Amino acid sequence: MAKSSHATWGGRFTAGPAELMLQFSESVSFDRRLAAFDIAGSKAHSAMLAHVGLITGAERNAIHAGLDALLAEIEAGKFVWETRLEDVHMNIEQALTKRVPAAAKLHTARSRNEQIAVDMRLFFKHACAVLGEKIRGAERALLALADANRAVLIPGYTHLQRAQPVFFAHHLFAWLEMLERDRQRFAAVAASANWCPLGVGAIAGTTLPIDREFTAKALGFVDAKGRPRVTQNSMDTVADRDLFIEFAAACALFGVHLSRIAEDLILWSSTEFKFIELPDAFCTGSSLMPQKKNPDSCELLRGKSARLQGNLQTLLVLTKGLPLTYNRDLQEDKPPIFDSFDQTSICADVLAGTLGGLTVHAANCAAAVADPALLATDLADYLVLQGVPFRDAHHAVGAVVRLAENHKVALNHLSTADVQTVHPAFKADWVDVFDLKRAIAKREGTGMPGPKQLARQFTRWKKVLQ
Repeated sequence: MAKSSHATWGGRFTAGPAELMLQFSESVSFDRRLAAFDIAGSKAHSAMLAHVGLITGAERNAIHAGLDALLAEIEAGKFVWETRLEDVHMNIEQALTKRVPAAAKLHTARSRNEQIAVDMRLFFKHACAVLGEKIRGAERALLALADANRAVLIPGYTHLQRAQPVFFAHHLFAWLEMLERDRQRFAAVAASANWCPLGVGAIAGTTLPIDREFTAKALGFVDAKGRPRVTQNSMDTVADRDLFIEFAAACALFGVHLSRIAEDLILWSSTEFKFIELPDAFCTGSSLMPQKKNPDSCELLRGKSARLQGNLQTLLVLTKGLPLTYNRDLQEDKPPIFDSFDQTSICADVLAGTLGGLTVHAANCAAAVADPALLATDLADYLVLQGVPFRDAHHAVGAVVRLAENHKVALNHLSTADVQTVHPAFKADWVDVFDLKRAIAKREGTGMPGPKQLARQFTRWKKVLQ
């Protein structure tokens, strides 16, 4: 009889793996963070085995007590993880078997392939809930900042050139829209994760009389009516990594939004803009230049965005050429997922902290938004109301802008006689267009930055984020 070389698959082999191979192939260094989910899956599985009569109630109870004790040790940092046992599953199972003889039956009708699928689906449901709340925290910080600066107007920008006036809060609400889509994306990923893989085995299920719906209910894989949700194809269940990619994609897109928000904050905090002051607690200085205040939190948010995109790319490349079903390559799917979760989590907190300590320089914002050129489009609208076709109005206002530049005066400082040389539709009231309050008040269509619309958006967001 060949000497067993490994606790789970040694019967086929006459020698164990080389020490180098053990180091190369282990995953317990990163998948041990799944311990709580793995133990939950094992408890549900052993409960099902007892339910169908494959183990006794006493054996189930002993297994559950042993698993609870192990979880307490793990959470207390007292559990010793062994690399030679490869992964979180075998570390827990081996430790349990030493204490509870009945644990030798725990792997009945189960494969590590489905075990890791259960662990990760439970992880994704947990991770999405955590990230959803953290993003909500950043959203609430944005809403508070907007509420504290309701009356502040700033120039809106296209091509990083001054375009039209908007409320500062309207700009912040644009960020809120982005973050809310992120939050909904994580909710969608959690919904996709809500299908129980237990019972599919390594590839083709089992001949033993298991009850997949029982374990699905035990683990909370149920629909809104409490009905069990179980995966429908054993091969797809083992091979599928769509959920990993969807989660990484949600993290990557959140990172893109972070980066765009951070870029606005960096620009606004620069001396050239000085619309805002970033909090000292989220900035650093220069080792050489004592006057510097560097927007480190925002710059790191931009940098983390690249890291999150890289994790998504890793998963796409990892899975693109694999045949069905399981291949050992897929062991590498977890490090990018865990990193994306960790980085997304801290980024959401940093964004909330940065926004929470931010100060708005209202006077600088007012000086910038006083630029009459921001209302050039309103001047074109004025001509449209006089019956001038928009293309002609646009051309005429462009000529008025050039005339002001040639005279080296502000747009609204030209005389009526001057502008009438460009187009006869200009009347004596043309200059009324440059009343900023009037201009912003006229923007009352849905989604526009007028005062009434802004008030509606405050009501909406307070309801969404309550």
